[in-house]
Formats: sequence, C-alpha cells, structure tokens
Amino acid sequence: MLSRSYLFVPGHRPDRFDKACAAGADQVIIDLEDAVPPADKVAARAALAAWLSPERQVLVRINGAESEWFEDDLTLCAMPGVAGVVLPKAERAADLATLAAAGAPAILPLVETALGLWNCSVLARMERVERLVFGAIDFCLDLGIQEGHEQLLYARSQLVLASRVAGIAAPVDGVTTAFDDPGLVRADTLRARGLGFGAKLCIHPKQVDTVNDAFVATAGELAWAARVLAANESARGAAVAVDGRMVDRPVVRIAQQMLDEARRRGRA
Repeated sequence: MLSRSYLFVPGHRPDRFDKACAAGADQVIIDLEDAVPPADKVAARAALAAWLSPERQVLVRINGAESEWFEDDLTLCAMPGVAGVVLPKAERAADLATLAAAGAPAILPLVETALGLWNCSVLARMERVERLVFGAIDFCLDLGIQEGHEQLLYARSQLVLASRVAGIAAPVDGVTTAFDDPGLVRADTLRARGLGFGAKLCIHPKQVDTVNDAFVATAGELAWAARVLAANESARGAAVAVDGRMVDRPVVRIAQQMLDEARRRGRA
C-alpha cells in the first residue's frame, strides 16, 4: 500500500528513532539536513549508521548536493535499513543519478525551489524516483512569496501533473507547522488530497493519526461509493443518476478505487 504519512525525526536525536518508528506513521524520515546543526552533522550521520538495521526500514533525508556533507552522506544510501533517500532542494537530474549510482533503493526528490519546480517533470522520470515531495516553506522563501493555499496552488498542481504523467505515485505534501491543532492538520491534508496528493509530511507524532485518517474515505464517502456501484450494476451500462447527479464510467471508477483503498486499509 502507498504511504500516507511521513514523519520526520532529527538525525542528531538517536534516542527518538525507535519512538518515531512506533508512532504509527507509514514512513519515518531520519533528517540529517534542516533538523541538525552544522556542528552535529558528522556525529548524526555516525549515530544513524550505527542504529540502522534491516529489521526497521526508514528513509533518510541527506544534506543537499551543494553542501559539504553530501559526499559523505552518500555512504548511507546502500546501507541495510535505508528504504530510500530524500534529497532536499532537488533541482538537477544528475544529482538523482548520483543517488541511484550510490545504491539508493528509492529516491524522493524534495521540490522546494523555483528551479526544482521548473524541472519537476524531468525529476519525476528519473531512475528509482518513487514520488515527489513538496517543501512549501522553503519554496516560498526561494520565490519571495507568502505561504498560502492560493499562492501555492499552481506549484502543487504542477507536482501532481508531473507525477501522473511520469507514472509514479501521487506526490507528498509539505508540513503543517502547527502540531497542536488537529483541525488545521486535517484541513490541510484534505485540501492536499483534493488536489491529488497522496501523502503528507509530519513534523510531530501528534499529526500522524490525523493525516492517516484524512487520506482514507469517510463513512459518508464510502456510502456514496457503494450507492454508485449498486446503481451502475442495476443499470447494466445504461445512463443512471445517483443523488441527483449523472454517473458515468469515470465516476464509477472513482467509487471503485475509493472502496478498494478502504478495504486495503481495513476500513470497509
């Protein structure tokens, strides 16, 4: 099943690694980049390397390709227990090729600059790229715009489009910085889901359950999907309406996908 939630944990806090893995997120990202002060970069990498094990698969956000730590971080790519690598400020196909050559099993380019968005269709087609990730905060900083849903609608839609055309999984939306406001986390997640995103980054374990639930259809949505399929079955290919709206083949497929996903999640 595709992951819905990706939980960050600071790479210089190995005492939190196991707790993060037990928090219920579909994926855990050990963060060696933004969360780690420069003075702690080397020690964080060593601590992660010592903790890694095939029994607990995690993603690793390494430092950017332009950083002084990038080359040494590449040694983590093929280590047992590393399920994939998140590359911050992903912009160039050559950097993703470097990760693949270093043995990264999967690559998640973090698009958080204007150039990264400009090249996202190329990045999405690169070898071993699993899905694109949106870094909204850094993206706003790079473009000099205020963070807001309207301001970022174009960028988010481009990531969804590039992912679909490339045939990879739907992208991962960026963080909600308020971790004590489940209503806001849910609203942000539902908005991302409505735009075609398939997952969301989390910065705190408190956000995980809310994000997971928001990416599964509600009871009302599942009831609608069941009505659509029942009506389509009875119509035997003829035009039919459900709840006052016409049902055609795309609507039937949406309803079927909704129910299939709920069953995979044990929700239907």
